[in-house]
Amino acid sequence: MTREERRRGRDETEEERADRMWGELIQEVRVAQTGVQILFGFLLTVVFQPKYTRLADVDQVIYIVTVVLGACATGALIGPVSLHRLVSGRRVKPQAVRIASRLTFVGLVLLLVTMTSALLLILRVATHDAYVPYLVASVVAWYLVCWYGLPLWARHRYTSRTDERD
Repeated sequence: MTREERRRGRDETEEERADRMWGELIQEVRVAQTGVQILFGFLLTVVFQPKYTRLADVDQVIYIVTVVLGACATGALIGPVSLHRLVSGRRVKPQAVRIASRLTFVGLVLLLVTMTSALLLILRVATHDAYVPYLVASVVAWYLVCWYGLPLWARHRYTSRTDERD
């Protein structure tokens, strides 16, 4: 095996790679879909609660924005499934994997914003304290570290080194 083949990591055709990547992507999407669907379902019930009409106008706006963001996140995270169904058997899996991957990334960003907005609303209603923005900012920072910072650090750290074993 040549040095270049070891760097690639796998001896697979473009179609085999697309099949593997599709399976991995769908597993990842299942986790995010479940979370966003549960959150979205709970959000939909809030407007039917008696306390909703007593919310401040700002909190009602935050709620509406949160529901719309949740709907958009749900659409983006379910999008890969629909994409797969519509292009299945058309010999475009490598392209479909790239599109589905982008949809998933957009869905995760929308999920981050939805969760942030929901947390803001809940903490505003539950506490009415001035420290709410700091709590929300801290949680968002944590999400950014876990969802983007650590993965990007690992990608940089482990893919930019030369193979020192040679």
